[in-house]
Amino acid sequence: MWARLNRLFDAEDAWTRPLPENYLRADSVLALAMFACSAVGLEILRSMGVLGGESAPLWAQYAAMASAAALLAIRRRLPLLTGLGATAHLLIIGSVMPLVMGQVSQQVLYFIAVYSAVAWARDRRALVGVAVGITAALVVWMIWYLALGSGMQQILDSLDDTDRSSGLVPPVPAYLVYTALINIVYFGGAAALGIASWRGARRRHSLAEQAETIENQAEALRDRAVVEERLRIARELHDVIAHHVAAIGVQAGAARRVMGHDPDAAAGALRTVEESSRSAVGEMRALLGALRSADRLPATASADATAPAGDPSRSAGHGVTDIERLAASHDSADFSTSVSVVTGTGHPLEEVPPIVGLSLYRTAQEALANVRRHSTADRAGVVLRTGENPGGNPYAEVEITDAGRPRAGTSGSGLGLLGMRERVRSHGGECEIGPRVTGGYRVRVRLPYRPDVDADRE
Repeated sequence: MWARLNRLFDAEDAWTRPLPENYLRADSVLALAMFACSAVGLEILRSMGVLGGESAPLWAQYAAMASAAALLAIRRRLPLLTGLGATAHLLIIGSVMPLVMGQVSQQVLYFIAVYSAVAWARDRRALVGVAVGITAALVVWMIWYLALGSGMQQILDSLDDTDRSSGLVPPVPAYLVYTALINIVYFGGAAALGIASWRGARRRHSLAEQAETIENQAEALRDRAVVEERLRIARELHDVIAHHVAAIGVQAGAARRVMGHDPDAAAGALRTVEESSRSAVGEMRALLGALRSADRLPATASADATAPAGDPSRSAGHGVTDIERLAASHDSADFSTSVSVVTGTGHPLEEVPPIVGLSLYRTAQEALANVRRHSTADRAGVVLRTGENPGGNPYAEVEITDAGRPRAGTSGSGLGLLGMRERVRSHGGECEIGPRVTGGYRVRVRLPYRPDVDADRE
């Protein structure tokens, strides 16, 4: 039984219904309005002669109505006390002034008090005990009133002509059952409305919490998208600077060595330095421009809005067709590169989406820069491939190999290799980075793509 009552009144739920703003003022206005209605109703009944048999003085009748209405002023601040007070008021006034207790306005007051106790109780376990106590008190009072008080005599007086009864049940039991059903429906209806009100507020609170959680998650996703975009731009900037600074250093060194005996070769090397520096400035300007545009994005922008179509940071003017020119920029008197292109049937280089081509270009850029800085190799080979996986999905691949040994005192930060792996992971591809068994170093990156879908993303 107790388990059912706990479920009925949600006693296991620890949620506390929050009180609305200015609730005390609203409840006080309600109390005054109900007292005014009770006073008007009392005077109407007195004018009709209905209260002629009431022996209590007029001031006591008004005091009874005022005390009942006063309970409504604290119905949400102290809901359980309001329910208990209304029950006690009904029992006392019903015993000494039954005609006053029985008027409609007073019954509405008791209904609101019971409803408020159930709807606004903050301790739901205590509410179960209060509900059981109120029910027991009303049952005992009804039994006492009918059996030992004047209730039975009133029933017999109202049934002065029992011969008019034509039902299946005798008049007195029928009257008792009818009275009991009225009280059950009356107070049970108040409790049911209170339960419905509390559960409705609980659902609205849960929905508000869910909406807030969704909004916070959406904001976190937007922030994460911006951070990831900035990290991507930072990796791009690292690759640009590393490549061009390495090329400038190599060409400047070559120019210094041949300047005295081969001015033409020195001039060619310096022209390469000039072109590389201008290219570095142009690419950095494009990347930083994309970073500034990300700063100007509104807070409500979606994650996709951080990479709008045509964003220069997405394409940066580089793709798989630029890898041959990239490799050639590393050529010098003591270092050479070779580029081989192997395309699968039906998968030309032009099919590779720009976003995949840019990632392969940056991979080759970082790998060649690492060869020049950290290896004793005098040559590097670049192989660009396209083809299909066993599942029939196309891919593009770049492989950079050299036969040198690690150069002493040139260990890097590892950010370049980390950037390669992050690019591969973002595309769902695969990579092999490390020393070769036959000597040297190897970087191989394979990125799958779907031509139509990836092209649309651009």
